[in-house]
Amino acid sequence: MIYAKLTPFMSQVKIFGLRSHLSSIIPAVSEVVHSCVVDALQYPKDKRAHRFFQLDPSEFFYPSGRSDKYTILEFSMFEGRTVEAKKMLIRLLFERFEKQLRISPQDVEITIFETPKSNWGFRGLPGDEHHLDYNVNV
Repeated sequence: MIYAKLTPFMSQVKIFGLRSHLSSIIPAVSEVVHSCVVDALQYPKDKRAHRFFQLDPSEFFYPSGRSDKYTILEFSMFEGRTVEAKKMLIRLLFERFEKQLRISPQDVEITIFETPKSNWGFRGLPGDEHHLDYNVNV
């Protein structure tokens, strides 16, 4: 097996919402998401990979009972985190979205997708052939 020393690899985060709502708060949303990942999953503070998908109303359908602030978060990461760590991430996101962004938990949906390291490819190698500077087993 080949090992490469590298900077910690952040989980990929996709954030979906209405353009009219997200466009003015992208930096703040990124800060909140990152703070939750750092606190719950013990990621380094200097690493993040966030992608924002700003949609027009004709492209974004969501359940009744939600407002124009409705936001979907999708996390793609290596498997290995404990159920407790993932639940802490979810709880922190709901709490901080409400407190810091004024987005109600009713308007936030979170999904965590975990895959084996071998299903990732980055910096020229499959994920299971890298030696990471951080622990995914938290």
